[in-house]
Amino acid sequence: MPDKAEPAGPAVPRAHAPIPRMRLDELLDELQAHIGVVRSSRDRVHTLLEAVLAVGSDLDLETVLRRIVESAVSLVDAQYGALGVIGDEESLSRFLPVGMDPQTITNIGPFPAGRGILGLVIRDPHPVRLHELAQHADSYGFPSNHPPMHTFLGVPVRIRDEVFGNLYLTEKRGGADFDEDDEAVLRTLAAAAGVAIDNARLYDEARRREQWLSAASELTRSLLSGAAPSDVLENFAATVREMAGADLVAIAVPVPGTDELVVDAADGETADNVRGLVLTGGATLAGKVYVSGETAVCDNLAVDPRVQDQGISEIYGEFGPAFMLPLGTTENVRGVLQVMSRQGRAPFPDGIVAMVTGFAGHAGLALEIAERRRDAELLTVFQDRDRIARDLHDVAIQRLFASGMTLQGVTRIVGRADAAEMIMKTVDDLDETIRLIRSTIFSLKARERTAGTGLRARILQLADEAVGSLGFAPTLRLEGLLDTRVPEELADHVMSVLGEALSNTARHAQATRVEVSVEATADQVTVRVTDNGTGIPAERTRSSGLANLETRAAELAGSFTVGSASADSGTLLTWQALYPKP
Repeated sequence: MPDKAEPAGPAVPRAHAPIPRMRLDELLDELQAHIGVVRSSRDRVHTLLEAVLAVGSDLDLETVLRRIVESAVSLVDAQYGALGVIGDEESLSRFLPVGMDPQTITNIGPFPAGRGILGLVIRDPHPVRLHELAQHADSYGFPSNHPPMHTFLGVPVRIRDEVFGNLYLTEKRGGADFDEDDEAVLRTLAAAAGVAIDNARLYDEARRREQWLSAASELTRSLLSGAAPSDVLENFAATVREMAGADLVAIAVPVPGTDELVVDAADGETADNVRGLVLTGGATLAGKVYVSGETAVCDNLAVDPRVQDQGISEIYGEFGPAFMLPLGTTENVRGVLQVMSRQGRAPFPDGIVAMVTGFAGHAGLALEIAERRRDAELLTVFQDRDRIARDLHDVAIQRLFASGMTLQGVTRIVGRADAAEMIMKTVDDLDETIRLIRSTIFSLKARERTAGTGLRARILQLADEAVGSLGFAPTLRLEGLLDTRVPEELADHVMSVLGEALSNTARHAQATRVEVSVEATADQVTVRVTDNGTGIPAERTRSSGLANLETRAAELAGSFTVGSASADSGTLLTWQALYPKP
């Protein structure tokens, strides 16, 4: 009989069947990939938080802007980044690049103005992602020496409802395109950047306002304490330069009796080049501001069509952004404040112009008050002189005259001839004393009745007259207290020297540019006349005119030299004379 069959073992469910090794590896790899994505997202969020903390940890606006761009480049792994600050008329007023060395930036040339793809984000402030920059319809192409760029991501930076600027990122590393995650991260950074920029701007405005109030208080105190206006203006120029972040600040004041201005105070690296410079009224921007009483702003002073004086254009050629405003009250403009930055720098923000305008208005009012105080003090002095003159006339002269009459009467009763002679001599001395006192009275009562008769005005008039013979206007530089320090006799010598020098230049030099410099120091006056003409001939005989100039200098214990202005051309004439000893 056949053996009984063994009962079958329990059936193994299919769900618990062993998974093939290949399928298990695939699942593990997929899990690892998800873990990597999670870690990457965590790292990116951590990096974003660090970036937000970084841009908000400083209140200096320049530092904040730089950190924003650097953080954006790091967050989306871009090779290049930039922050464009939007100015007037939908253009970029500033451009801060990251990822290029200074030499590359210099080779590229001027920063973009906000056209092309950059302008697309300005006109429509929404994120823009591109695979290929050059293929977009709005692309303007790249300037020469510009590094190649393909992928692009642009995101606006908003401060509340205002679009402050745009973040531009290009060339994602590895050749990939910027994705939605990059855009989301950058939008988050832009929102935090807007808050940080707003805080930095408010802090900067508060700091500048505090500085303005402190400087205004110091300016008023200095003027009302009797400090010399020239020293006060120098300090005022230095304060304005610091407030505006400018490279040069100059203050031009009018020359009495003319329509010209002369730079009386300046602060900056090139202050010595413009101090004492004469600005022709209608041919310079400063002159137009002085006449109109209105503020003028320009992006490039070197090519501004309102500047028609070629000599001034050459001197100011290194400056670009500038603004000029009247100094003083509307009814009484006392000068022009010129604030300038070098070529390539960003234009001055409206806030800076408004703040300096307010400070200049305060300074003008302080100058007005100080001048009124000086006028009151002078009036007191003149009134005191009038009193002294009346006392001398009513008391001293009358008593002297009476004494003389008495002595003359005594001569009739004195018998000795020598006694009569002595008495008459005494009467003559009394008459001479009366004449001296009357002369003193006239001096005490004298006033300055004419304007524009000082040395400055005479030099300006001579320069205007020389235009006909030269064919162009000479550039003038007048420094020091020419009207008060230089005695009248010496001023006549200065005018003769200048007349001879300009005449010689017109007749012989064939020059296209002449610069006249007159400087009054504490003990001497110096005249320099420089031209770019043919220069001094190799074989020349001293003319009578030059001999006269040398004689004048020798008589005044001064010096006279004439030679080449440069190695190959031009003439430099220098004449110096000491003030006469009292």
